[in-house]
Order: sequence, then C-alpha cells, then structure tokens
Amino acid sequence: MDLAEIWRVMRRRWYVLLPGLLLTAALITGVYLLVPVEYRSQSTVTLLNSKKATVAFDGNPFLSTQASLTGMADGLARNLNSDDSRADLKAQGLTGVYEAKIADNAQGPFMWLSVTGTDPAAVLKSDQLFTEYAQKRLLEFQAQQSVTPEAMIRMATIVPPQKPEAQTKTRLQYLVMAAALGFVLSLVATFFVEARRRKADKPGRRKAVPSEPGPPEIPGPGPGSGSGDHTDPVDPTATMALKVLPPSAFRSKASK
Repeated sequence: MDLAEIWRVMRRRWYVLLPGLLLTAALITGVYLLVPVEYRSQSTVTLLNSKKATVAFDGNPFLSTQASLTGMADGLARNLNSDDSRADLKAQGLTGVYEAKIADNAQGPFMWLSVTGTDPAAVLKSDQLFTEYAQKRLLEFQAQQSVTPEAMIRMATIVPPQKPEAQTKTRLQYLVMAAALGFVLSLVATFFVEARRRKADKPGRRKAVPSEPGPPEIPGPGPGSGSGDHTDPVDPTATMALKVLPPSAFRSKASK
C-alpha cells in the first residue's frame, strides 16, 4: 500500500479518523495541563586545602590542589545524597528533588549542587539552603574525625545558586508520546473499518452455472393410448435403434 492509497483510505473513512484526532487533541491537552513545568537551580562549589597546607603557598588555597580533595568531594556528595541528609534537609524546609555530584569534566574538586521543583521561588530558596548545608556538613564530617580547625578542608562557592530555569524536556517527551499514540490508534481504527467494509462488500458465494441440457427423451405411450386398458412397456432396444440408425435407413425401407 503506497501513500496515495493511504490518503484515499483516510479520506474515505474520515468519519473514523476525525473522532480519533479529536481524542488525540484532548489527550495532548490533558497531558499539557497535568504534567507541570519543572524548574532547576544549580550552584557550583569547590573544596579548598586547609590553612596549614597553604602556608607554603603564602596562604593561597587555589595554588595547593591535591588528589585527596577530589576524593573528599566524592565522599561529601555521597553523604549529602544519603537518607539521613535528605531527612535533615526536609526538616529544615527544603522542597523538591536535590542532587549533589562531582561536576562533569571537572579538573579539580568541583561539585554541583542542584534542586528541581515546580515552584521557581521555592527552588531558588531550597538551593541556597542546600549550598549552606553542604558547607556545614563538610565541617561536621571532619569534626567527627577530630580534625583540628587549622587542618580542616574548606569549601568555597564558585557559582552561587542560579535563577531557576524551566526544564521542558520531560514535558515535551510526554506530549510527543501522547500525540504519537493517539495518531497511531486513529490510523489503526481507520484501516480496521476499511478492512471490514471491504470484506463485507465481497460476494460470499458464486452463482451456480446451469448444466448443459442432455439429449431429448422420447416419450412412451400414455396411459390412455391403444385399444385396450393394457399398456405395453416401451422397448429400450427399439429406442436405442431409433437413436443409432441414420435417417437414410428409414428412407430405403420406405422406397421398397
């Protein structure tokens, strides 16, 4: 079936396709209203060496970078994503979904702290709270290990919590899925009706062909023929002779 035939079927069964397209439009509208737009705010922080470790660099922490800082950043991210930290942040008023991880393609102990939600103002406030909590959790984590304040790893905010941006990818995916599903089901219903109508239009049985008529039968004498009540049966041998003998044989006998 080519495109021209598909188009002809769609035009012929428009009364099936049109309601399907209307239902598809209603489905898309429902998805658009039910799936809210999500907003995301993100901050970037980095871990700095301790004051004691930066003495040789005149106290400049950016000149002293060690591999241990990247390991500490990974450990801090895991701690922030734990169930205990989630419960603590929720109790402090954080809403939405947050995530802490090492920044992509980072060449140092850089971390991304992001919060996602449906309310832009609440998302920004939650990301600010999350950034402050991460710094506090870093100090608490080292204090539990009895690290002196001069030897503690510090945190600096490279990019503060940004203005929440709309994340339309997920919503757009749902809209495309709803449109594709509705259109496909409409086409399936259209071609199903077309197939049923074509099947119904086909003749169910062929007309019977009349058989060729056979040779005419020679009627015998009726019940009222002859002089008496008794009727002689027709001799089949004589009947066969009438059929076999040619007309010339009867003419020769008549001439004699």
